[in-house]
Amino acid sequence: MDPIPAQRRARPEHGPLSQFQSHHASHDREIESLDAFDAVVSAHGSLARHRVQAVDLTGRTDVLLATDTEGAVFLGCPMDPGAAARVRAAGALVFPPVPGLPFDPYRGHVYSPGELFARLGEGYPATPDALAYDWFQQTRADGDVFASMLRAIHDDSVSDALDELVAGDRVVGVMGGHAMARGTVEYAGAARLGRELARAGLTVATGGGPGAMEAANLGAYAAPFADGMLDDALTLLAKVTSFTPSVTDWARAAFEVRERWPGGGASVGIPTWFYGHEPPNAFAAHIAKYFANATREDGLLARSTAGVVFLPGAAGTLQEIFDNATPNYYESRGEPTPMVLVDREHWTRTLPAWPLLRSLAKGRAMESRIALVDRIEEAPEALKRVGG
Repeated sequence: MDPIPAQRRARPEHGPLSQFQSHHASHDREIESLDAFDAVVSAHGSLARHRVQAVDLTGRTDVLLATDTEGAVFLGCPMDPGAAARVRAAGALVFPPVPGLPFDPYRGHVYSPGELFARLGEGYPATPDALAYDWFQQTRADGDVFASMLRAIHDDSVSDALDELVAGDRVVGVMGGHAMARGTVEYAGAARLGRELARAGLTVATGGGPGAMEAANLGAYAAPFADGMLDDALTLLAKVTSFTPSVTDWARAAFEVRERWPGGGASVGIPTWFYGHEPPNAFAAHIAKYFANATREDGLLARSTAGVVFLPGAAGTLQEIFDNATPNYYESRGEPTPMVLVDREHWTRTLPAWPLLRSLAKGRAMESRIALVDRIEEAPEALKRVGG
């Protein structure tokens, strides 16, 4: 992700931290790469009241010793001890990197598949994704307040990066069960849905996991290619239908597709280590992975500004339907966003969410923003119809 300085709302000046609060939003900016750091210093000759986030500054000691850093905050930035002492004395806050972690809590960008699946050649347990899950399991059991603080900082950093990533995009969420297997008609349908939505100029966002989520991200990845590419990719993936019993084999099949057809379309996956036994899929170019599932769920739905398509699923998808319906009902996020449920039999008989959703919407603004369709092929048109 290219560095995008994010302006922050000015806060009242009061109390001991007032020196770290900007009087004008333009003075309070995030720096998330070394290039951005150099550009700010070159343009302004000052780092005052900037936020420098997870940038290795060990090669910028001379700059740090000579530049105004009053009110600046350095979050997880490696730097020379002398430079750190100097910027503190000049009025900056320095939060040093935390050693021994399998993740960076101060990260300035969302993840990529290559980052989370690094060292996959040694087997999935060696990857940063698996190591972060192991750390989460251990520290959650310990109840260590420091670890819980690091998780919270990490998740807030990811949310900030995700907001920068999708700012101005028309994001459509695709929700559905993790159990949808590769090689099935349902999986292929979800992939074609993702492709059609991406070709319509929408940013596809999913829960980032396997099953229906992977299929929709795969479809978005396939969007720039001729139609036959997706058919061939589906055939290749069908050789490893599920992430059980081997996440390694499942992930390798996805990377084989990416290597055979490089440069696919971008989409977003928003998974969680709370369900760490379900790995993230490799077809979302941008992965905003969280420790806190509640933050992840609300964030995914809140950012789906162009609506949400709900494919057949179980408890998780059912929860997402009503997590999305609640702000639409109260209009707490503004005008209700479209909701399209796919598979009439599933949502009226197997898990009868549709009758309840329709009763809830009756007489309210959201009534015209919900739809139920029989087939997945009908979902894009229904999304347009109820989009207002």
